[in-house]
Amino acid sequence: MLLRLTPAIRIADLGAGEGVLSQLLARQAEFVYCIDNSPKMVEFGRELAKKHNIANLEYKLGDIENVPLPSSSVHLALLSQALHHAEHPPQALAEAYRILKPGGRVLIVDLKEHNFEKAHELYADRWLGFPENSLYQWLKKAGFTSVEVEVIAREEKEPFFETLLASGLKK
Repeated sequence: MLLRLTPAIRIADLGAGEGVLSQLLARQAEFVYCIDNSPKMVEFGRELAKKHNIANLEYKLGDIENVPLPSSSVHLALLSQALHHAEHPPQALAEAYRILKPGGRVLIVDLKEHNFEKAHELYADRWLGFPENSLYQWLKKAGFTSVEVEVIAREEKEPFFETLLASGLKK
């Protein structure tokens, strides 16, 4: 239901994986780019988009720290559970800033810093989430204004993950 409210904008889903969220967003968006560094995920996503006849969705092989899109080319940069896979998260945020048009927004959904060490092995996580202040500072350093970072969900069972929502505006 909420995804129907997506305006007709250009979106980059950075670290998209299969791109399920992107496929939902593409129903209303002008165009959606799915960027992922796994050839397997890019191929799988392309097959899904073709199967569902989604013409305004393009999967591109690439790194979220070196996004294969032109500067100032999208209105929204989305990093949903992707930033903790980046080698250098501040660089990924700088790339999000670069590809955004003036007035564009970055939206990050990721885990708050935690101690579940098994995530490195189970999910190939490079980072065990992030402190709220680190996300805030990285977004400001990248050039974003109107930066907000807040906890939006808490698991009631171990490992008690907390989910952060962070956003910023490119002036």
